Amino acid sequence: MAATKNAVKKSEQLEEEVDYSLNDLLLRGRVSAPATTKELPSGDKVVEFRLIVTRAEREGVDTLDIAAWSAKIRKVALTLEGDEWIEVSGSIHRRFWQSPTGVASRWQIEAAEIVRL
Repeated sequence: MAATKNAVKKSEQLEEEVDYSLNDLLLRGRVSAPATTKELPSGDKVVEFRLIVTRAEREGVDTLDIAAWSAKIRKVALTLEGDEWIEVSGSIHRRFWQSPTGVASRWQIEAAEIVRL
């Protein structure tokens, strides 16, 4: 009977799928311009700015949208100046909203921490 219970436990463990996903970013780059505050229809506030990062393997740069949602990070983001070097840690999210032509979306980095370099 003990062998049967152990076999059932092992079978249940095999059926559980392990999630190895990770959404954790660390970016270093230059601020493109001072951040701006946006108030959403829900009443929530977000501070947004763009970060210019150099591509690792190819020539050129990418400009990434950064969003600061928490009060602490919004306050830091509003003190940033254009061409200032910073490090942003956070995660990437896809935002959806209703536009005049239907549902729209964009990818955005949600800042958890902003550090000046």
